Amino acid sequence: MKTLKTVKCGETVKVVKLHGEGALKRRIMDMGITKGVEVYVRKVAPLGDPIEINVRGYELS
Repeated sequence: MKTLKTVKCGETVKVVKLHGEGALKRRIMDMGITKGVEVYVRKVAPLGDPIEINVRGYELS
């Protein structure tokens, strides 16, 4: 199982599990990242942070 941190630019992956709890997990879910959704990695900064992703037609970074 990959983490979002290890996904390469241009890859599409499906969310299998969310890590975190409480307010952090709720915030991630509020942004549309939930179990079963596809995430496309658009851009990754040279040092790996930030990354830009597409989720449900929205761009997040």
